[in-house]
Amino acid sequence: DLLTLYVFWELTSIASFLLVGQSGLHRANRRAAVQALLVTVFGGLSMLLGFVLVGESAGTYRISEIVAAPPTGGAVTAGIVLILLGALTKSAQAPFHPWLPAAMAAPTPVSGYLHAASMVKAGVFLVARLSPAFASSAEWWLPLVVLGLTTMLIGGWRALGATDLKRLLAFGTVSQLGFLMVLFAVGGRLAAVAGAALLLAHGLFKATLFLVVGTVDKVTGTRECGSLSGLGRAMPGLAAASVLAAASMAGIPPLLGFIAKEAAFEAFQLEGDARGWIVLAGLVVGSILTVAYSARFLWGAFATKPGVDVVAPKKASPGLVVPLWITSLAGLVLGLIAPLVAPLIEAYGNGLPSRDAEEAGYHLALWHGWNLALALSGVALLGGLLLHAGRRQVEALTRALHHPVSAQRGYELVVSGIERVAVLVTGRLQAGSLPFYLAAVLLMVLALPGVGLVAGWAWPADAPVVHQWMQIPLGIVVVVAALALVRAHRRFTAVLLVGAVGYGIGGLFIVDGAPDLALAQFLVETLAVVAFVFVLRRLPAHFTERRRPRRSVQIRKGILASVAGITVAVFGLVLSGARTAPTTASDEFVRLAPEAGATNVISAILVDFRALDTVGEITVLLVAAAGTASLVLATRYDRRRKSRVTRSGSGTPDHEKEVLG
Repeated sequence: DLLTLYVFWELTSIASFLLVGQSGLHRANRRAAVQALLVTVFGGLSMLLGFVLVGESAGTYRISEIVAAPPTGGAVTAGIVLILLGALTKSAQAPFHPWLPAAMAAPTPVSGYLHAASMVKAGVFLVARLSPAFASSAEWWLPLVVLGLTTMLIGGWRALGATDLKRLLAFGTVSQLGFLMVLFAVGGRLAAVAGAALLLAHGLFKATLFLVVGTVDKVTGTRECGSLSGLGRAMPGLAAASVLAAASMAGIPPLLGFIAKEAAFEAFQLEGDARGWIVLAGLVVGSILTVAYSARFLWGAFATKPGVDVVAPKKASPGLVVPLWITSLAGLVLGLIAPLVAPLIEAYGNGLPSRDAEEAGYHLALWHGWNLALALSGVALLGGLLLHAGRRQVEALTRALHHPVSAQRGYELVVSGIERVAVLVTGRLQAGSLPFYLAAVLLMVLALPGVGLVAGWAWPADAPVVHQWMQIPLGIVVVVAALALVRAHRRFTAVLLVGAVGYGIGGLFIVDGAPDLALAQFLVETLAVVAFVFVLRRLPAHFTERRRPRRSVQIRKGILASVAGITVAVFGLVLSGARTAPTTASDEFVRLAPEAGATNVISAILVDFRALDTVGEITVLLVAAAGTASLVLATRYDRRRKSRVTRSGSGTPDHEKEVLG
């Protein structure tokens, strides 16, 4: 279900915020947590609107039913774009990717499992679930393929310039997520099979490598490539596990990563059209970068570097080493027994269409003969190793290249722009004037629902002006009291007139056959008047104004209030006749009222059918009564205290005079 998916989608964003932010003591953690939350929640809210558009167009929110009968139309196209916005932000696709490297400020286990193996896969998972329905639409696959390839290349290139091992893996994750997006976007069987295999392989090798970084940081106190030397000789077991994981990431046989990458090459080769060859070329270049940053990771963590002191690591506990060996060996074992686990991995892809019999008959295996996909794997391996061999030149190039367009800089500009607009809007709207605030609220009432009322309103045909003649004098009382309230200059008079309006409305409730509601209205009005009276004892008797407002201002206020009041009244009448749903529930209320022991349906609704609402009303009464009683008791206490002070002859202290008046 799309809405259930959204709820848990946002829960992962909240969990990420808490885990990245930690205790909130470090500025880097706070900034990273806020950035991750802003980006992913922005995408999530957009995605929710997309879910509504697609779900309403399909007539269902169940994913299986949407996939079985995909909806079409302009609303669906808009919904697809909004859904993709959520998936792209969640899975750190360009230009939304900077939040993921920034989130590496979190502890290593959080980075490994939340940001490399689970949470960031949510966007990929969503694309995989909905691709069977929308992959034939260019609005779906084109942005995913373009942005996925762009992300793969940007992430790989940035990883080559990283000197922090954890940051290197973060950009590697960005690159691999782009790879996954491309595979799941096109909606073909073989690409989907390759995507499922890479999804599993990535979870295994990236979890291993993040745990390796955490272990290295724990035993040496640093993650900087330039400060680590000789660790491979000092910790050969850790180095061996890292080699297995990095080899799977680079796509070297016989690991699962190689099988997934070869299947991806084969999928786009079999397409045979322009899209297939362009995507294939992009994947080969991205794979060259992947091999290069995989080699850079091993070199940075374990190589003996000239001119760098050999590190003397602490002894690593089995609790640090054993888990990473489990995940690294899993990638090797699954690669060796690929034909045995292939039915499980291929189950998702088998539900998607194949171009021809060759694609339909392709199964995951280590050996498919001498073919183009194998040759491209060799090209990627050789190109990546050559790129790593020239790492000094690559590092110099990454430093020399100026990035006029930076996604991180763009994020910072957007956030600062929003802050400036917020300050400007707050300065204009928060004027410290209650009439201004009320005017703003009334204008919004007129601008939004008021426009809809004028555009499509229909006056109910069976709405009499007066139900009973007693409504006329009660209505006159309410109107006269309201008009007199506008002209009142004394606070006490204004409070009495407010009470008169409330009592008049309560009288209308009685005339309309709702005595229980009228009783609640009378009680609340009585308590409110009493509370106001106690408060008014501390205030001047008359309303005070620094200067009398201009007549033009008074006229504008009067017009606005009148139009808003008329609009709300018309709303009530129009909406009372705009009911389109069947009256089954209302008819049942009327039929069952005697069984609830009520003499009228209103009483039955209040005390039986909608008892929780009545509990809420009683709570309001209790709160109002408690507040009034507190004022009474406080006033008595102050009076007695003043009396004792006066009898003692000491008088009232100056600071109490200011407070008590």
